[in-house]
Amino acid sequence: MPQQVLTETLRVAIHAPVPLVRAGLANFVALDPRLHELPQDRIREADAIVVALDVADASALDLLHRLCDKPGARFLVVVVRQWRADMSAARKRGVRGVVWWDFCSPDVFARSVRAVAGGDESAPTLPPATARARTVAKLNSREVDVLRLIAEGKQCDEIATELSYSERTVRYILYGAMKRTRTRNRAHAVSYAIRAGLI
Repeated sequence: MPQQVLTETLRVAIHAPVPLVRAGLANFVALDPRLHELPQDRIREADAIVVALDVADASALDLLHRLCDKPGARFLVVVVRQWRADMSAARKRGVRGVVWWDFCSPDVFARSVRAVAGGDESAPTLPPATARARTVAKLNSREVDVLRLIAEGKQCDEIATELSYSERTVRYILYGAMKRTRTRNRAHAVSYAIRAGLI
């Protein structure tokens, strides 16, 4: 019964090829006393398998079966950049929850893992198309252009010359992008745009 599982310590396995993402997810597990991380060689014993994917597509769904072919395996997919897979196919492969890395706080992560492991069919899921559209809508084309050029290492005066803006306009656009995405500085804004697949 789902209610019984939720009161126990849940065994979580993590698969994340990017070391920084893996470290973040492992930290989320460590922060919640109700979660316990299993090593990769015990993945079949996991109540929930967390898989971080840069791009979730058909080949990524094939990866799930290779990671754990146990019938009834339950996956929580953390998407870093893009979702391109068919949702019904993902569900057949055992995906019971999807969380975008940009929105993956320790609380969201822990609740999602518990829902997925507990058999809750209404596990917290961000519908990929909706979440993606919401992320993209946060920046307009001028903001994307400025952040792309900053990511290439250009200074505001160089960006102004390239885009035929005044330097003041470039700064205005940059601050607008930071405000819209709730980022702290230009490096944070660039990082956000990269993770969202905008640049």
